[in-house]
Amino acid sequence: MALIQCNFISKSLMRTVPINVVLPTDKLSFPGQPVPEEKPLKTLYLLHGVFGNYTDWVSGTRIQSWAEERNLAVVMPSGDNQFYVDNPRSNALYGTFIGQELVEFTRRSFPLSRKREDTFIAGLSMGGYGAIVNGLRFHETFGAACGLSAALILDQLSSHTEYTDFLMTNRGYYESVFGELGKVPGSDMDYTALAERLAASGGEKPKIYLACGTEDGLITPNRIFRDKLKSLGYDLTWEEGPGKHDWYFWDTYIRKVLDWLPLDGPQQGVSSGHVTE
Repeated sequence: MALIQCNFISKSLMRTVPINVVLPTDKLSFPGQPVPEEKPLKTLYLLHGVFGNYTDWVSGTRIQSWAEERNLAVVMPSGDNQFYVDNPRSNALYGTFIGQELVEFTRRSFPLSRKREDTFIAGLSMGGYGAIVNGLRFHETFGAACGLSAALILDQLSSHTEYTDFLMTNRGYYESVFGELGKVPGSDMDYTALAERLAASGGEKPKIYLACGTEDGLITPNRIFRDKLKSLGYDLTWEEGPGKHDWYFWDTYIRKVLDWLPLDGPQQGVSSGHVTE
């Protein structure tokens, strides 16, 4: 399994950016085994959480070996604590970067499928928010969007009234990411509004997978969004089980995501004891 670190100039972010790419193009065929079929690879764009970077998923989970089993390319960019949304005031167009530029660059550079049904986006925490928002916003590109412990925190933004020393309670931090907080509801940063607009438009909706640990403080907003998606007629899979906001949960559930996606290789299915919608 090739693990490639690549740096390229991003027009959306106006700087050189790094990515990790897991690429199953170097498999060995031993005597008596069939030669792997050469075809464009299905691709998962995999987003990290706050405080992290493009190396997190490889160091925190077994994504590399599981992707090799399923003949899946995995592209892992950095989100730089910016929630993968566009902020024109600072020339930080992270949503455009994730949903357009990164896909276009990697498709030009690697043997990736250009089909919507072969292109997926997923993430944890901040990356789960980014995967859901950009999966809905760029629904013509992504056939499936997956959020693990997704930071669906928009309803909490107005409660941050102080400029504190801690990033996650600092109103100034959220203003630097989302802009004027009062304008976020109904915008392209609002996952509920995006889901509603897409459903009303009759456009092709991505399949969605959501999972959260029952000991995770984000379980309530994830359940609320689950119910909203269900009411809008989305093809939704929901799982919850014991777990906190940590790598033990994400390592377990990223494998469930791969089992859920339409991939090659072993398919374990959704485990018993969890809720599927």
